[in-house]
Amino acid sequence: MAEEELLPASVQADRRSIELYMKKVGCILFAAISTRPDVAFAASRLARFNQNPDDRHHMAADRAIQYLYRTRCQGIRLGGTQAVATFLCASDASFADNTVDRKSSQGYVMMLFGGPIAWRASKQATVTTSSTEAELLALSETAKEAIFASRLLKQLQVQIDRPLLIECDNTQTIRLLTEDMARLTTKLRHVDIHQHWLRQECQAGRIQAKWVPTRDMMADGLTKSLPKQKHEAFMKLLRMEDISARIAMERRMDTLKDQLKDARARKSNKAPDQEVKLGFSATIGRK
Repeated sequence: MAEEELLPASVQADRRSIELYMKKVGCILFAAISTRPDVAFAASRLARFNQNPDDRHHMAADRAIQYLYRTRCQGIRLGGTQAVATFLCASDASFADNTVDRKSSQGYVMMLFGGPIAWRASKQATVTTSSTEAELLALSETAKEAIFASRLLKQLQVQIDRPLLIECDNTQTIRLLTEDMARLTTKLRHVDIHQHWLRQECQAGRIQAKWVPTRDMMADGLTKSLPKQKHEAFMKLLRMEDISARIAMERRMDTLKDQLKDARARKSNKAPDQEVKLGFSATIGRK
């Protein structure tokens, strides 16, 4: 999807255009939810125009589908690292990037066994007045999802580290949660509530917020469209890689297995025929 922001259509679309657009977005959403976190932001942004798309939205959806086709062999690699059992989360927000309502975009990703197991890209439900407030709201949602995921993993007998580690690239947000004297002065009551809840969880040792530079932020591509080089770096952080060689090898193995199976079947079918011919010849000889 292009880096420029998509805006609402000025003219109401007809039913045929809406149905076609929803089919396109549905295809992108299926990939984004299943195994392609690299298109989660594009799917989230495109889905906002399901009820009234125009040509620009159709073109953006077509580009996303073309990208998915060109990179259809991209897969998520799990395992193969020393920190296999580490449960790690990353939270990020893009402050007031939606020019229509000035709400911020947010995203999170959860890593386990060396690869992403859950991710989400969405728009915040309320307008914030600073990047710190936007990061706090994103971090709060990530923390709640991480706590839920940790309880689910515990029921599945998966041992994870404590406290839950959440990465954030906003230094002021980290200070608010770790320093006793730091406080966020805001008139937004819900933001203040999220701040105090996060401080409570951090002080109780259930959550640990860690600062990372933006270049190492795994959730960066879930909050904005990235240029090519940064997008490729984002995919590397998520341990997404081209598995076309492995797919080709598995196809060759399947072909060899089928050929071997057919050869055994032909061999087993020929054996009874030979026995019948031999038995018939022996009978003639005795006569």
